[in-house]
Amino acid sequence: MGDIFTNLGLGFGVVFQFVQWTPAFLGGASIPIPVNILLCLIGALVGTLVGVLPGIGTIATVAMLLPITFGLPPVGALIMLAGIYYGAQYGGSTTSILVNIPGEAGSVVTALDGFQMAKKGRAGPALAIAAIGSFFAGCVATVLIALLGAPLTRVALAFGPAEYFSLMVLGLIFAVVLAKGSVLKAIAMIVLGLLLSMVGSDIETGASRMAFNIPELADGLGFATLAMGLFGFAEIIRNLDAGGETDRKLVQEKVSGLMPTAKDLKDSAPAVGRGTVLGSILGILPGGGAVIASFAAYTLEKKIAKDPSKFGHGEIRGVAAPESANNAAAQTSFIPLLTLGIPPNAVMALMVGAMTIHGIVPGPQVMQKQPDLVWGMIASMWVGNLMLLIINLPLVGIWVRLLRVPYRLMFPSIVVFCSIGIYSVNNAPTDVMLAGAFGLVGYWLIKHDFEPAPLLLGMVLGPLMEENLRRALLISRGDWSVFVTRPLSAVLMAIAAALLILTVLPTLRKKRDEVFVESEN
Repeated sequence: MGDIFTNLGLGFGVVFQFVQWTPAFLGGASIPIPVNILLCLIGALVGTLVGVLPGIGTIATVAMLLPITFGLPPVGALIMLAGIYYGAQYGGSTTSILVNIPGEAGSVVTALDGFQMAKKGRAGPALAIAAIGSFFAGCVATVLIALLGAPLTRVALAFGPAEYFSLMVLGLIFAVVLAKGSVLKAIAMIVLGLLLSMVGSDIETGASRMAFNIPELADGLGFATLAMGLFGFAEIIRNLDAGGETDRKLVQEKVSGLMPTAKDLKDSAPAVGRGTVLGSILGILPGGGAVIASFAAYTLEKKIAKDPSKFGHGEIRGVAAPESANNAAAQTSFIPLLTLGIPPNAVMALMVGAMTIHGIVPGPQVMQKQPDLVWGMIASMWVGNLMLLIINLPLVGIWVRLLRVPYRLMFPSIVVFCSIGIYSVNNAPTDVMLAGAFGLVGYWLIKHDFEPAPLLLGMVLGPLMEENLRRALLISRGDWSVFVTRPLSAVLMAIAAALLILTVLPTLRKKRDEVFVESEN
């Protein structure tokens, strides 16, 4: 326990680090600037803005801002990107509650009761409970990261290539189990992602594969390009297709009476606790994350409620549980990334990209070799959560004014920013065209009930899986049984196989579909 406090002390020291700035107009005098605090604030504000604006998700924004992190120190860059991720979970609830438009996928369920509360003139308490629940969940999740970080790192050091490969297989199976809709479609998305990850050059021989003699594909498909197309552009096309101008009567009114009543706090407290626990667990699982956590928390609250008919008609627990769950999951998803080097969801996959840009190899070695980076980011989450609680409620008026901007003006601006972001990664016009093509593919996938997130996960884990598969086979001299003869690898493979079999069983499939049933209503 003493080690944790020492590590957190190191982390807070990094967060509150001051850098001396000497501007020319002060005649050589220096001003101390808390750089990491400022980057944390920028990340939290940008994340909230991203969550508020429908049509531009966290994945697209983090992908867009990756080039900006080139000139930043590694710790500051990761603090800012982390702030964007958990800040977006806060922001997504604002539009869900006020105008029934989820700014983030994790806030879809919040709209069910939050919007009904707003229609009854209780938008203020709904927004306040969403912010308080998110703050509590974020703090608990950060404690979990601090507690589990070091023990999991020690376990991860025992992993060899065979164990890593088996763990990634398990991660992809989890993505299938936790994906919405058809199991076959989820598997198809993962396989497509793995295939796309192989485009370019062979990792050992350098031979071209699946590049079709197109020079731009010689180095493979850009991860940011694919992410921006599948999530940014596809979401814009989907929103335009749905008919951008929705009922915005509530946005024209002033939101007043922010403070929840004592009864509101009493009713929502148990839901916040349950949502936090459920979100923390699902965030750690590969393939999980904020979306599945919010759906699962809402379903649980409805199952255990004395009167389930209240849900969907302005029940405050229907806001408290999913908002706590999605924020807890957003933060605990850093655990497998920091300890095992495996991204559990698409945003964490982009964090891997950010770490790679700065020459950091994610995995168990990071905590030992660069403790200031890991613990600095963990400590920044506490600061970021506090910032979000303080700034979110007073800024509601600004976000409301922003939502009055017509969609026909908003979407072209988002497309322009996305295109600039993609172009700036490699200064390649081809990347922008590829992103546009993936946008059309992503739109088609959404229309036909394919979930793009497993595809992105497959693409990120593809090169890592291939590398560890080859290493394991080289060490074992081509003996495939290495994956079932090594005890830890065998256990992971057995769990993956059991999960896949269970998912196909009719009873479990029915239960799995029930988690998402609210989104269809």
